[in-house]
Amino acid sequence: MEGLCTCGCLQWALVWVCGRDTIRGLGRAWAFSVALGSRALQTMGRPDVYFVLGGPGAGKGTQCAQLVSDFGFVHLSAGDLLREERASGSPNGELIESYIRDGKIVPVQITVTLLKNAMDKVQGEARSFLIDGFPRNRDNVSGWSEVMDDKVNLRGVLFFDCPEATMEERLLKRGETSGRTDDNIESIRKRFRTYIDDTTPVINIFREKGLVMTFDATETPEVVSAAVAKELEARGVTKSAAST
Repeated sequence: MEGLCTCGCLQWALVWVCGRDTIRGLGRAWAFSVALGSRALQTMGRPDVYFVLGGPGAGKGTQCAQLVSDFGFVHLSAGDLLREERASGSPNGELIESYIRDGKIVPVQITVTLLKNAMDKVQGEARSFLIDGFPRNRDNVSGWSEVMDDKVNLRGVLFFDCPEATMEERLLKRGETSGRTDDNIESIRKRFRTYIDDTTPVINIFREKGLVMTFDATETPEVVSAAVAKELEARGVTKSAAST
């Protein structure tokens, strides 16, 4: 009883000194801080993700390779994963081939599943991922959100901006040795149309959220890499020990 009395007296003393509204405000502030703390603990355990976007031939793969070396990211190319799935004899192989050949976007369920499986393989070993060439349309954004929003922290979008003429020249040069079925002028121009019609609106969605970092991809790879590194370091991303 003595303890109850003490608590009761303390409660009334606080009300008398501070007022009921102040006490209620303190209670709400405490509840809010607890909720924020809980959310912070949840997000701390999730890996960080950066989407890497730009037109075909903008140099996304080249820049991702440098970022892996400089910052220790794990690089996952949506296109590479789809091509590997196609070559594996998967039941989805022919479907993937037809979409890639025609410059169209592979159904989101296939791509998100491949990305999630690739991330799961290095779970616990990797804390930051570059997702290269994804999301490519609004459906990709929705499909990713449904499956991955509560599993990762989306930290930003690296957008490599490059004019179509420059990208076409690069892709035709690459096609001389790449062996890729989509590195030909017909497929390239279909891919450009898909990029302009479907992916540009996605970049604008992320830009409105303040997530897009834009880089001039007409510069040399070294100049572009330096600009990306400077931007990431300004946002608190630290270089890996091996690169310093």
